[in-house]
Amino acid sequence: MCKMNKEIETAVGNNIRILREKKDLTQEQVAARLQINGCDITRSAVAKIEVGQRHLYPDEIILLKKILNVEYNEIFDVNFPTII
Repeated sequence: MCKMNKEIETAVGNNIRILREKKDLTQEQVAARLQINGCDITRSAVAKIEVGQRHLYPDEIILLKKILNVEYNEIFDVNFPTII
């Protein structure tokens, strides 16, 4: 994995944590809602996503958008130099 990817994963994870906290949800509650919707995920995995230690899968991203009631740009808003 290149350094930029790690930085992006960390920034996206941090965005997810901030959005989760704004909705007053715990990692356990988010994991439970993901599970109810068919994602095989644990609270520990949600924690790892939030610190950039675990990749996000497309189905998880779609469900997180719905669970957190946010737009994709809120999840993916990262301030890095333009990538060429």
